[in-house]
Amino acid sequence: MTPWTGLLFRRRTVWLPTARFALLIVAALVVAALLIGRHLGDWLAVTARAAGPAGGGARTLIVEGWMDEHALDAALAVYRLGRYDRVLVSGGPIEDLAWNPRWKTYPERAADFLGGRSGAPPVLVAVPAPASAQDRTFLSAVVVRDWMTANAVPLDTVDVVSSGVHARRSRQVFRMAFGAQTEVGVVAVRGRDEDPAHWWRTSRDAKAAMGELLSIAWTACCFHPATRGSHEERWAVPAKP
Repeated sequence: MTPWTGLLFRRRTVWLPTARFALLIVAALVVAALLIGRHLGDWLAVTARAAGPAGGGARTLIVEGWMDEHALDAALAVYRLGRYDRVLVSGGPIEDLAWNPRWKTYPERAADFLGGRSGAPPVLVAVPAPASAQDRTFLSAVVVRDWMTANAVPLDTVDVVSSGVHARRSRQVFRMAFGAQTEVGVVAVRGRDEDPAHWWRTSRDAKAAMGELLSIAWTACCFHPATRGSHEERWAVPAKP
């Protein structure tokens, strides 16, 4: 030890976990991850209907038109159990028209399917959105919101029907599009062969669950909608002069 040691350095005692305690911490983290992961699908596939200002629930039901026929049948059951005045079907263009050129948009396809079922809603409107340069669900929500405004439909309360693990992010994005003045409820229905409660059993469900989890995180931290009613809100790019 040199004479300068005491001037330049100080001795301190540092407590470090033992190997046994470190193993215990790792085991606790693994158990916590397993418990969280086991319930991830249920958390994503949330059902929480809007209460409404007087507890009467929403009068407008918004159905995401991209869902498969099994999920659309489930959405029809949601309508029958509620007190909805109208059903609006949201969504964008069908990119691959080769499989069925009859419909150009998902809302038109879904509305056609729902309209042909027993107990179809008397007020059933397809509200297609254009191709989007940003989050497609957000643009679909904006177009539905603007349609409701143009047709004097109250914006105070709506319920959104989405498929499986997509439900939580749909509610998140519809809330962003409609604003704080609208109570947005959500109902998760199951598409064919979907199993949100056991999302880890198939690669398809696992990819969907993990993708939605990342999308929720990205939307919360990085997606900032433009001013309501602006060109950028719909197109995510500045208007040309």
